[in-house]
Amino acid sequence: MKDHTRQYINGEWVESSSGETINVINPATGDAFGRIAKGNAADVDKAVNAAHDVYIEFRNTPVEERREMLDRIVNEYENRKDDLIEAITDELGSPIDKSEKVHYQMGLNHFAAARDALDSFEFEEQRGENLVVKEAIGVAGLITPWNFPTNQTSLKLAAAFAAGSPVILKPSEETPFASVILAEIFDKAGVPKGVFNLVNGDGEGVGNPLSEHPKVRMMSFTGSGRTGAKIMEKASADFKKVSLELGGKSPLIILDDANVDDAAFTAVQKVVNNTGQVCTAGTRTLIPESMKDEFLEKVKEKMEDVKVGNPREEGVKMGPLISRKQYDTVQSYINKGVEEGATLYHGGADQPEGLAEGFYVKPTVFSDVDNKMTIAQEEIFGPVMSVITYKDLDEAIALANDTKYGLAGYVFGEDPETLKKVARSIEAGTVEINNAKGGADLPFGGYKQSGIGREWGDFGIDEFLEVKSIKGYFK
Repeated sequence: MKDHTRQYINGEWVESSSGETINVINPATGDAFGRIAKGNAADVDKAVNAAHDVYIEFRNTPVEERREMLDRIVNEYENRKDDLIEAITDELGSPIDKSEKVHYQMGLNHFAAARDALDSFEFEEQRGENLVVKEAIGVAGLITPWNFPTNQTSLKLAAAFAAGSPVILKPSEETPFASVILAEIFDKAGVPKGVFNLVNGDGEGVGNPLSEHPKVRMMSFTGSGRTGAKIMEKASADFKKVSLELGGKSPLIILDDANVDDAAFTAVQKVVNNTGQVCTAGTRTLIPESMKDEFLEKVKEKMEDVKVGNPREEGVKMGPLISRKQYDTVQSYINKGVEEGATLYHGGADQPEGLAEGFYVKPTVFSDVDNKMTIAQEEIFGPVMSVITYKDLDEAIALANDTKYGLAGYVFGEDPETLKKVARSIEAGTVEINNAKGGADLPFGGYKQSGIGREWGDFGIDEFLEVKSIKGYFK
């Protein structure tokens, strides 16, 4: 059993005020493999006060010092590569090669991107006889989700450190151990006392008092819309700044000139990646009516190539869902799709054969889906594809935007002008053409109910800054 029942506050590992603990479950087995502290309001108060005591000093550190600190973090992060990969595989159930190539790497990329952004980031701008200053907002509360234990956590931490804001981090209680390692990394890298504080626990015990604390100036949250709304409500009592990255129901528009085999491969990957537990998952696949039969045949072939199983087993491409609760949620959506009249084309409810332990599900494809159906409108957070047909490009774009979400969108085809037209027409914070890859310096965030604000790179740093005008400031 991994036993990490202390909190990291003011540069030290201290006993939690509550004395209570939470078991951490390995989703591949369904068994507990570790324990963390179940923090409370007293823990939060200690952490916030530690951060508040140093926020002016940290705000005023030279930019080069913060850059050097991020550089040390990058180096120490690389030194802990094996430990991070092991932790993510155990707590998330991610196939071990994905733990390395996706989860570990994304976390590293964000620290490096924030470090590099400081080379050119302008914290001051002279406008005639006046000065515009960007300065750190102050103490920031960070609440991060379980589906990307390093990515979502590192992008917030890196931006806050670059901006000069001290933080209190509450990671998900379902995937806390990567954050424990991050605390050890920061300690080794010489992050000043009080600048980083880790308080483990659940939403009621830690998340709520953090959102309500009067010395917290900003809340940055990634997770569900329901929880985001609660955080926003609590933060509004004293007008905290709020940054939210929420859910999605992202469309993948496949054009009529696309290679069907390649399109099917892309569609499957957009759904099974991270067992579908991705806020940007392209779960609504929009295809021309004329392509339907051939496309579905190809999708079935690709789905059958997705090996589901123990994340440490060679060749496994899809591990378990995070928890029994999430397993039950995905099962309910699959049953709902059948009830509402969609055609269950591949997969279905219940666990895959031979995988009775853990929280494994079958990658599933529905055809004949109407965009008004529940499975086409609500975020399932599991490997479930809804195939929707369209008659022409205008209808495809209308269907793509017919959702309360706007986090991501995808378009796949051959004609450059059509691809660009569709990309510009999708109402989403990130749109990807033909699997194009972008760096960690691009802005990330959502339209509509997918969130408020932007993260990654210099856009992420801006979220942790206030803007001040000084009139009559002569250089």
